[in-house]
Amino acid sequence: MEPIPGAIARIEVTPDRAGRRADAVLAEVLGLSRSALAEWFSRGLVRAESPTGRRDRVLAKSAKAVAGEVLAVDVPDDPDPLEVRAERVDALRILHEDEHLIAVDKPTGVAAHPSPGWAGPTVVGALAALGHDISTSGAPERQGIVHRLDVGTTGVMVVAKTEQAYAALKDQFRRRVPEKVYHALVQGIPDPLSGTVDAPIGRHPGHHWKFAVLDGGRPSVTHYETLEVFGRATLLEVHLETGRTHQIRVHTSALRHPCVGDLTYGADPRLAAELGLTRQWLHAHRLSFPHPVTGEPVSVTSEHPDDLAHALARLRGDGS
Repeated sequence: MEPIPGAIARIEVTPDRAGRRADAVLAEVLGLSRSALAEWFSRGLVRAESPTGRRDRVLAKSAKAVAGEVLAVDVPDDPDPLEVRAERVDALRILHEDEHLIAVDKPTGVAAHPSPGWAGPTVVGALAALGHDISTSGAPERQGIVHRLDVGTTGVMVVAKTEQAYAALKDQFRRRVPEKVYHALVQGIPDPLSGTVDAPIGRHPGHHWKFAVLDGGRPSVTHYETLEVFGRATLLEVHLETGRTHQIRVHTSALRHPCVGDLTYGADPRLAAELGLTRQWLHAHRLSFPHPVTGEPVSVTSEHPDDLAHALARLRGDGS
């Protein structure tokens, strides 16, 4: 549903939407990012309408949707969509491309798409600067984007070029079909060396920019196995069963083995400095999925970028 400026958008809370955060439901139905919707909530433009009209109330973005109610949004006359700025990113490489999709090797310091508070380069803007056509589905600032990587996380990202591919890929990610394989260098040595973290994740109650393992959070499952052990750190291969924001970073921190260099989630800054790292050691190594149109298997791999490779070389070289 495309929100029409000046109109009222009404979304029924069906059983499958009940219990979810109101901003998540609206983001999904209206095709807007939750960050773009935050201002609408703060201005009191979102309310819940009950069937009887006796319990109508203005909602906070964190409010849970209630089955049988209707989420009513007074769409402002000036939604102020975020602008996509075409900007060449020399470090961004094309790993795979066909008429329906494009897979890129996202460098660090690049966001997937524009968002409030981010003035740096984006994958969407970089592809625009290179003249690539991408799907027009989704919010204007994130057209073609079917999944994301953190600004400080490198590796494989796939972007839809056609509307058919966008719809199919979004459905695949919703159903957890793609195999997402990451490499993560974590502090210390996990015990056991291989295992599963099954712990719900929600927004941190005290720091809105962070996430944490919380009762009542969204179900989140991470599988890991050890690739290489050093004295002060361990290189893991991580398979994501779910795809929550900061999932690997939160789950490794919950194990008391945060990603090396991830100061947000408790990493030791001294080790990061010794290894020459200015961000978390986390890399989207491989993404595999059925082609959204042909159904043929697609598997795209990204090798470790220089800063992560140099950190490993230092660990191997000093024997620690």
